[in-house]
Amino acid sequence: EVQLVESGGGLVQPGGSLRLACAASGFTFHDYAIAWFRQIPGKEREGVSCLSDGNGRTYYAESVKGRFTIFGDNAKKTVYLQMNNLKPEDTAVYYCAADAQGVEDPANQYEYDYWGQGTQVTVSS
Repeated sequence: EVQLVESGGGLVQPGGSLRLACAASGFTFHDYAIAWFRQIPGKEREGVSCLSDGNGRTYYAESVKGRFTIFGDNAKKTVYLQMNNLKPEDTAVYYCAADAQGVEDPANQYEYDYWGQGTQVTVSS
């Protein structure tokens, strides 16, 4: 059974940093595309960042480029999202997602097979 478990969310002041973690189990980690999405009430999930299988290709939404970094630890089967210079508009529930077939559009939530339960990130003074 594939499982994705997020951690690391919380409350942070504008300009601060958080590191989210997505611990994966039940599949061959390096064969997957792992992504982070975020969602606020009443809106669709937004693709934030994606790390594609063994070649290490990455995707970032324009709104987070230069502030967020995605990276993986194959030994720990964990993908991290380092979020720096956080802004109030980054406030959302952040979800980890995985796909076994590869993705053509990393920002398309419908291409992903597996999802974590989400972790809340709140950026506020």
